[in-house]
Amino acid sequence: MPDAVSPPIGAVEPRLGEQTYNELRSAIVQGRLRPNQRLIETELAEEYAVSRTPVRETLQRLAVEGLIVPARRGWIVREHSLEEINEIYEVRAALEGFAARLAAQRGTKGQLDEVAAIVRERSFAPPPETAREQLVAGNDRFHASIIKAAGNERLREQIRQTCEYFFNFQLANLYTPEEIGRSANQHAQIARALRKRNADQAESAMREHVSEALSVIRDRLR
Repeated sequence: MPDAVSPPIGAVEPRLGEQTYNELRSAIVQGRLRPNQRLIETELAEEYAVSRTPVRETLQRLAVEGLIVPARRGWIVREHSLEEINEIYEVRAALEGFAARLAAQRGTKGQLDEVAAIVRERSFAPPPETAREQLVAGNDRFHASIIKAAGNERLREQIRQTCEYFFNFQLANLYTPEEIGRSANQHAQIARALRKRNADQAESAMREHVSEALSVIRDRLR
């Protein structure tokens, strides 16, 4: 049996860099790293088991995206103003609304069945008071499955770039059980519109869903 072929030396560091970037970006967007939390290169390198080079490159990329800002002798997670959050969600409503329209028009039966399955899984989830982490993960899967079904990679990338401030663990803790229930009902409404191939209804329901999420955030963060 032939020996396993080692990857080229130059390929290892870029791969680690991309992995570090994805993991750290996710930690910020999902709220595991809090606004104004300090980010120290040496500590991050140790946590992600990489050298300081990919960590430094990751921090530079996150700074360009507006997720972190320079602080004295390092970086901190950016704290978005309410005005910035409002703008982000307005863009999300437009982009994800159109993604829902495209998904209704182009999505395969398998893709739309997957959206419906995610909604069904949520109906059997633990009570919302004790399942905030599952709530965030399920929300991410729901939106990602619709964006994938839209079949437009440029749109998918634009939506990814707007996820500077998304439904995360901190926001999930702000939702009341009634608001969580309304959000779940909206997901079900969107899924039904997709299954019926009703593009107008799917886009409208998605826009309303994102706009209501913004209303909850504004009420809590004022």
